[in-house]
Amino acid sequence: MPQDPDWAGATIYEDRQELVSSASPARLFSTVSGIGGTRGWYVVNPLWELRGVLDKLVGGVGMRRGRRHPDDLRVGDALDFFRVEDHDPPHLLRLRAEMKVPGDAWLEWRISRNDDDGSTVLRQLARFHPRGVAGRAYWWLLLPLHRLIWKRLAVRLVATAEATVG
Repeated sequence: MPQDPDWAGATIYEDRQELVSSASPARLFSTVSGIGGTRGWYVVNPLWELRGVLDKLVGGVGMRRGRRHPDDLRVGDALDFFRVEDHDPPHLLRLRAEMKVPGDAWLEWRISRNDDDGSTVLRQLARFHPRGVAGRAYWWLLLPLHRLIWKRLAVRLVATAEATVG
């Protein structure tokens, strides 16, 4: 599980992105927690939709377009093919993937204030716990595409928060 210590013994693959923003933690968290649903995923939305179609074809939940509320989230909410696992505004949002994958997957955002200069730090973490050889192959085959998407996602979240007034 994401909260387990490193020494727990399981293989966990991770992609980390860290960016500094001039937006307040509350503004950045608001942008992050507004992801999905009718707003989409900020980058390559057609690929997210294709992933949802493929998931549905193999018996998964597919891309559940829509959310309980366009701006507010709470633990347990469905968010497209994710489920809100942890929600602690304006510091933490963790989504657990419900799509069919050979393992368990999470997307997480942590937001904090940099005491040195007053900036805001966004830490985005994609985490995957593979099951068997298929899980390891899935991670390594998709890693180049995922890295590009996750990097662009973090950049777009920060840019959107910085451009938003209010």
